Amino acid sequence: MAGNKSPWDNSNDDNQNPWQPQRGGEDPQNMEDLLRKSQDKVRYIMNGGKNRGGFGRKSFWGIAAVIGLLWILSGFYQVQPQEQGVVLRFGRYAYTTAPGLHYHLPYPIETVLTPNVSRENRIEIGFRSEPIRRGRGMPVRDIQAENIALTGDENIVEVNFTVTWKVKNAGDYLFNIRDPEATVRTAAESAMRDSIGVTPIMEIIADDRKGVQERAEKTLQALLDKYKAGITVTSVQLTKADAPTQVIDAFNDVQRAKADKERLSNEAEAYRNDILPRARGEASQIISEAEAYKSRVIDAAKGDTARFVSVLEEYLKDKEVVARRMYLETMEDVYGHVDKVIVDKKVGGVVPYLPLPEVNKKK
Repeated sequence: MAGNKSPWDNSNDDNQNPWQPQRGGEDPQNMEDLLRKSQDKVRYIMNGGKNRGGFGRKSFWGIAAVIGLLWILSGFYQVQPQEQGVVLRFGRYAYTTAPGLHYHLPYPIETVLTPNVSRENRIEIGFRSEPIRRGRGMPVRDIQAENIALTGDENIVEVNFTVTWKVKNAGDYLFNIRDPEATVRTAAESAMRDSIGVTPIMEIIADDRKGVQERAEKTLQALLDKYKAGITVTSVQLTKADAPTQVIDAFNDVQRAKADKERLSNEAEAYRNDILPRARGEASQIISEAEAYKSRVIDAAKGDTARFVSVLEEYLKDKEVVARRMYLETMEDVYGHVDKVIVDKKVGGVVPYLPLPEVNKKK
């Protein structure tokens, strides 16, 4: 019976003999042989193959050659079109490589970094854009510590602007500045305040934003080049330029007063431009008439003088004739335009009447 079988019986049908190989398992003796062979191989390699002649020595040098070849080949690297390769020799900057396949001395002698130099980086100064929410636009949060500046006419203005920049020299970018974004932000604030400090507030708010942006961009690029930051500025864009919120009403009143002043000044200038030419014309006319009257009077006086001199000369030659003629001419001037009645002393009684004016009218 199965219950009477000894556990040492090799005829056990249910494979419960602990000294027999199990189905699907490994023979413990074979495992020991494999372990011993592995130890012998390791010992053989460590001893340079002395136990088995020249075969072990050749294998060792072959493995060493393969490892050395792989180590040498590990120096090849690929730089993508949007990257620059920065090679470090013992951790120190050595040189920069262009896109393409290149080689450097294997690690740990040289290593390579491949930063992206074509990506445009954007920095917001004076404000921060919050993430877009569903159904809403992009909210903006002002940063007062960054957006306050003093204008050229000593007014305060709040400005928000953005700076976009790219890596120009990867070596300078990685090793000459510790925090590129903080450096660009600080230099941009300084450049913008410098540009605003020489510009009146109205030009910043309404008239000359482009000029402010261009001056700030040039100053910022000069600062970064001075720091050898390896960065090129692509644009500086003003997004807001207003008077501070606390004084915006007073500022608007001032601007309206300035606008009224400008309007009244223009009206006064127009009136001046209208009245002055007319006054100058009338003055010229009066002066011309006076000059003509002067000439006329002088000429008349000269003529009268000449006539008097000629009469005097004739009078000195024959006083009686000239005196009579002068008397007759004077009487002609006096009686020439009045009604006259001629009476003959020799006629007595009825006075003969001759109506000379009526006769002249009939003629």
